[in-house]
Amino acid sequence: MPTTRLTDRAVIAVSGPDAEHFLQNILTVDLGALGQREAKPGALLSPQGKIMFDFLVSRCGENALRLECRADISDDFVRRLMLYRLRAKADISKQDQADIAVSWQADSAASHADSTVRDSRFQPQILRHYGAAPTSDATEADWHAFRIVSGVAESGSDYALGDAFPHDVLLDQTGGVGFRKGCFIGQEVVSRMQHRGTARRRVLLVSAASPLPAPGTDLVSGGKVVGTLGSVSDTRGLAIARIDRVKAALDAGAEITAGEAAVTPAIPAWASFTYPEAASAEDA
Repeated sequence: MPTTRLTDRAVIAVSGPDAEHFLQNILTVDLGALGQREAKPGALLSPQGKIMFDFLVSRCGENALRLECRADISDDFVRRLMLYRLRAKADISKQDQADIAVSWQADSAASHADSTVRDSRFQPQILRHYGAAPTSDATEADWHAFRIVSGVAESGSDYALGDAFPHDVLLDQTGGVGFRKGCFIGQEVVSRMQHRGTARRRVLLVSAASPLPAPGTDLVSGGKVVGTLGSVSDTRGLAIARIDRVKAALDAGAEITAGEAAVTPAIPAWASFTYPEAASAEDA
């Protein structure tokens, strides 16, 4: 199984008798459904429902949780958590020089050390290692290529924090939002999108016959922007796109381009959402 160390990630530990209750009340993810050897995606939202911080959360002992996030946002994330902590009996600290690795195409019988958890965003078994890990035999570029073809988006690479709703980046599809757990910051907006079925921006897979241009390149069809390119690995990439506009282009047989490259969009095979039956009234 390929393994690589992730140099751009950090770990924030939240521990104490009120740790889980405190996080459950502010984060999108339902910690009541979090297993002992599982890492689930989640987010801390603004009151308007936009993602301020994204992360993977896992258990790391009694009354202790581990939040793995981008290293460059970790200090801001700690400060935001401290702001919300108030009187909760919870200690919040960033682990300096955290050793994080990931293994993919892992055998189902692979041993699980106490510091190894399953990344639940992926259908094949993907393992996250904290501390002790197998020898690294792949590159971070190899890992991101696998993440891209798997249809799993991350902030920084695929979208800017403060600019996306959980539905946009498929947190509703990967178990990153607990719709039945009760209130959390931004919950009203996210629940309304879920119950009304109004999500129109979604992560799509895109492929081309030639190498794709840089992330941030617009996807265009018929002179209209239908999405934005995110992570890229040669001819494969991810994009956040207006699926109603993509559907209209596909129905019309119109070409969708990213720069000079003609692209073919696709919904990730594991996702449960579909293209809308008709274009929205806005685009009619």
